[in-house]
Amino acid sequence: QVQLVESGGGLVQTGGFLRLSCAASGSIFSIAGMGWYRQAPGNSERELVAEMRAGRGTDYADSVKGRFTISRDNGRNMVWLQMNGLKPEDTGTYYCHARDVTTNTMKYLEVWGQGTVVTVSS
Repeated sequence: QVQLVESGGGLVQTGGFLRLSCAASGSIFSIAGMGWYRQAPGNSERELVAEMRAGRGTDYADSVKGRFTISRDNGRNMVWLQMNGLKPEDTGTYYCHARDVTTNTMKYLEVWGQGTVVTVSS
């Protein structure tokens, strides 16, 4: 079984910064893509924030370009999201996401973390 565990959320003022971390555990052979989605309060949908995917490079939501940076360590199955210049509209629950995860027994199309809350006060 594959699990994603996030950390690093919290409360920060406008203009501040946070760094989110996510670690994947399990008997993992490979993970094609790792990234972050967020769900704003009152919104039922999750939007892509940033993702690093083998063969496709790095994608960012337009709203975070120039402020957020995603990084990944394939050997340790970890991904980070450095968030600078935070704005109130960045508030939400941030979910770590992994796609095309291959283990010694199964292949998972996608796996989600439990989420970590980011609150940006104005």
